[in-house]
Amino acid sequence: MLARLAKGHTHADVVAVAGLMRDLGLTLHPTFVAFTPWITLEGYRDLLRGIAALGWVRHVSPVQLAIRLLIPRGSLLLELDEVRALVGSFDDEALVHPWRHPDRRVDALQVTIEHMVREATSRDEGREEIFARAWAMAGMQEGEEPRARVAAGTAEAHGPVPYLTEPWYC
Repeated sequence: MLARLAKGHTHADVVAVAGLMRDLGLTLHPTFVAFTPWITLEGYRDLLRGIAALGWVRHVSPVQLAIRLLIPRGSLLLELDEVRALVGSFDDEALVHPWRHPDRRVDALQVTIEHMVREATSRDEGREEIFARAWAMAGMQEGEEPRARVAAGTAEAHGPVPYLTEPWYC
């Protein structure tokens, strides 16, 4: 997916930077687009597992768990046949080409996660609780707990994670 989006880095690069930042005692606030035409249900679960394994549960703004790829007018993604097959005509009001995932369950999960995040952040629920709810909604396997995936003390070692109070930013 990183290659399709021409991000210029790999998953291994992300893991390496996460370790370096942790070793330096610096807080990383990762941002990403969780829902793209290429994500699968298992891929979304892998994303959540990765967030937990890197100790990022408290570092990731809950909105990041729900963000859907926007395809604006003139996007280079429109040069990809697989993208053109999924997008509709440009929506002048929304300023994007709407698209549908080939697996309707992925679109349904995105809508469900977005609604949950919106409601939970409006009630000032904590990031760990919101992440755990997304984890459950994504259909993680029985007995696979998000906190169990985080190395003991990893996130807590550097104290509280500072973040902006506005939950809907990119």
